[in-house]
Amino acid sequence: MNVADSIWNKLTRVVVFLLLLAVLGGIGVWYLPLIHENATLRKEIDQVDEKLKKEIETKKQLETTIGALNDPKTVARLIRNRLLYAKPGEFVIRFEEPITNSATLR
Repeated sequence: MNVADSIWNKLTRVVVFLLLLAVLGGIGVWYLPLIHENATLRKEIDQVDEKLKKEIETKKQLETTIGALNDPKTVARLIRNRLLYAKPGEFVIRFEEPITNSATLR
């Protein structure tokens, strides 16, 4: 009887081990979609973080530009350069690109 008891004990241990393995496998299969969803959400978070960094950099540049426009000398210089305005008594000289006819060059 001692031999039969040891075989049944071994079989019981094997069955318990297999049941435990099946339960762990079932839990793994149960949570696998959540793991994939978590990975997808992490990628989205990384993309949004990168976009946020770019937007913060753009904000800094715009704040610098706005700060520069508070200086009257900077505003006067921009008006002169872009709109070709001049102070009284000044002359504005514009240089234009020469017009070339591509048909005559051939």
